Amino acid sequence: MVYTVTFNPALDYVVRVEKLTVGGANRAGQAEIQPGGKGINVSCVLHELGVETTALGFVAGFTGCELERELARRGVRTEFIHLAEGQTRINVKLKGQEETEINAAGPVILPEAQRRLLEQLDALQAGDVLVISGSVPASMPGGSYETLLRRVEGRGVLTVVDAAGSLLRGVLPCRPFLIKPNHLELGELFGKKLTGEKEILECARALQQQGARNVLVSMAGDGSLLLDERGEVHRLDVPRGTVRNSVGAGDSMVAGFVAGWLERGDYAYAHRLGAAAGSATAFSDELARQADILALLEQF
Repeated sequence: MVYTVTFNPALDYVVRVEKLTVGGANRAGQAEIQPGGKGINVSCVLHELGVETTALGFVAGFTGCELERELARRGVRTEFIHLAEGQTRINVKLKGQEETEINAAGPVILPEAQRRLLEQLDALQAGDVLVISGSVPASMPGGSYETLLRRVEGRGVLTVVDAAGSLLRGVLPCRPFLIKPNHLELGELFGKKLTGEKEILECARALQQQGARNVLVSMAGDGSLLLDERGEVHRLDVPRGTVRNSVGAGDSMVAGFVAGWLERGDYAYAHRLGAAAGSATAFSDELARQADILALLEQF
């Protein structure tokens, strides 16, 4: 079972306009509501690939109930903790000639709810996968990622972290199975702008020396690079296609990698499936579908 944790999930109100006029009236060509949150995206793509998954996290109010209903409609299992006060946030995604996002604040997560999440993790067993991604709300301790990883330590649970900055650096001593920074986040960790593949690989090796077992770096139009725990480097270019959407592509890459690893236990294949899933989302108006992922997999 793959468990994903999203501390601050959302309903994304996606509005498509031909041209956005700031300060004026705009007419939407199309509008829809989608589940939002990095861990939730991972669960959705895992489910699409036939991998058993459960989405964990916190929800509140009628918007939280709607998020659960939408995920149930898509066939994604959830075990959210319901908060007594507040509302699950609604984020607005404006898609036109450019993408504009308005992300709201989420509800306050009290210590009792945080404790219940830790107790949920006690059910994880050897061979399970725990994926933690996204921001940490202001009402939670900054070391919450590390706390979750320590909770499952020593039980054979594979941990995956998709985060940036201090959140990522803080979990390295926990020896996560996989981390997935993009090239910009990787450079920020080392206080510099990375100018080439050699520098990216040097920084990936440094993170591996600090504890990460496998480092997967997404590099936008330049493809991706995987440094696996055996020291082997895997490099992929982007497949053919037109980029239509940037939301959820990195999460889809994480989902594809995890699905590939669970299927074959082979890093090269996991990397290819991850790259195909990430690209399939980037080439679509929403999260990738299985048929599109498998079609792109043939390009690698």
